[in-house]
Amino acid sequence: MVVLKHIATMGIIGYFPIAPGTFSSLAALAFFILLKPSPFIHIIILSIILPISIISSQHAEKFFNSKDSKHIVIDEFCGYLVSVFLVPFSYALSAFLLFRFFDILKPFPIKKIESLLGGGIGIVADDIMAALYTNLILQIWKLIYYNP
Repeated sequence: MVVLKHIATMGIIGYFPIAPGTFSSLAALAFFILLKPSPFIHIIILSIILPISIISSQHAEKFFNSKDSKHIVIDEFCGYLVSVFLVPFSYALSAFLLFRFFDILKPFPIKKIESLLGGGIGIVADDIMAALYTNLILQIWKLIYYNP
């Protein structure tokens, strides 16, 4: 289905010649800033977007005939939304920078996850792991420094 490819590539973002994953994460940052979701709404969004990301990534990988094609960027969008779950709204930009850092560098075990799982699950799972690293750091940061 063509619509799944468009979801996985987030329309034209996946075809940007430079840093399509970063632009997808920027789109997620803008989405988060505009929506300012409550924790309940955030859970609903994640429960919808995670399976859609996995399914569309699986389909797009077959369409592009390439393992985790650079055109598939829905995983970065989804990952960023996980990285900001239950963190102060003011940490949105820090979350973006940390998430991109972990997603690009892929420290252990992030790099292994995609190859171990493969397909749509693997494509999304490495970004979720980068998001969990980001979220953990922000939660610690919140405990130490946050004064609302």
